[in-house]
Amino acid sequence: MLEPAQIVQIIEGKSDIHTFSAGQEIFKEGEAGEYLYAILEGEVELNIGGKPVETLDAGDVFGEGALLHSDHLRYSTAIAKTDCKLGAMNERHFLFAIQETPMFAVDVMRSYSDRFRRLKGELF
Repeated sequence: MLEPAQIVQIIEGKSDIHTFSAGQEIFKEGEAGEYLYAILEGEVELNIGGKPVETLDAGDVFGEGALLHSDHLRYSTAIAKTDCKLGAMNERHFLFAIQETPMFAVDVMRSYSDRFRRLKGELF
C-alpha cells in the first residue's frame, strides 16, 4: 500500500516537487494556503504561536487544513528542520486524488490521526 506522500508524488509528477533548506519557512501561521504537502525527504517542524508543537518525518502529510476549510488559513508555521524535498498538491488535485483513490482520503485521515495521538501522548 502506498503512503499518502507517495500518492501526492505520483499525482503531481516531478514538476511539483519543492525543495527547502534547513531553517527555511514553508508557510506561515495566518496566511492563506493553497497546498497540502507530503514529506518525501527530510523533517519539518510545525510551530503554533512561535512554539514548536511537532516534528514530521518522511511519509507524513501536512497543510491539509487549508484545503479543507473555507477560510484556507494556515493555523501553524511550517519550517524545514532539515533539508527537505516535498510534494505539493493543490485543492483540485487533492479532490481528484480522493475521487479516484478513496483510500487516499483514509490514509490522509490516518496520518492526521496518528499525529494527533502522538501529540496527545506527549501532552498527557
